[in-house]
Amino acid sequence: MDQPEGFTAVGEEQKVCRLQRSIYGLKQASRSWKTRFDEVIRGYDFIKNDYDPCIYKKISGSSVAYLVLYVDDILLIGNDVKILGNIKAWLSTQFSMKDMGEASYILGIKIYRDRSRRMLGLTQSSYIEKRFKMEDSKRGVLPMRYGIKLSKKQSPKTDEA
Repeated sequence: MDQPEGFTAVGEEQKVCRLQRSIYGLKQASRSWKTRFDEVIRGYDFIKNDYDPCIYKKISGSSVAYLVLYVDDILLIGNDVKILGNIKAWLSTQFSMKDMGEASYILGIKIYRDRSRRMLGLTQSSYIEKRFKMEDSKRGVLPMRYGIKLSKKQSPKTDEA
């Protein structure tokens, strides 16, 4: 690491700076952030998942909240809106953060809800269409009626069979 301009003194050009804390962009910055986040979130009674260290769970009576961490994005899921609000308020006292509202996309996965039917779903159709360059494709006409059921008896026979 080179000293920033204005910090070098004549005859002391080879001296280096000692960092007091991690700086964004350094190799150890992500580990430092994850370690700090882990300590803070566990202090609020979240339990780390044994199988995925980026998933945390908090149980309070009949309320359950899950916190999913991906790099520096947080997805908060739970069955009690008031508890989720409390967690968000507490997190904002610990970290500089912005509430993006209800999640609709995360990691290229679309999250869709139908509250009247109590349904929550995930889809990657737009990702797949983009990946295979099919965003502008149109549905083609099939040479047979839609929904027709074919059986093995209807298949043509060969001499080998």
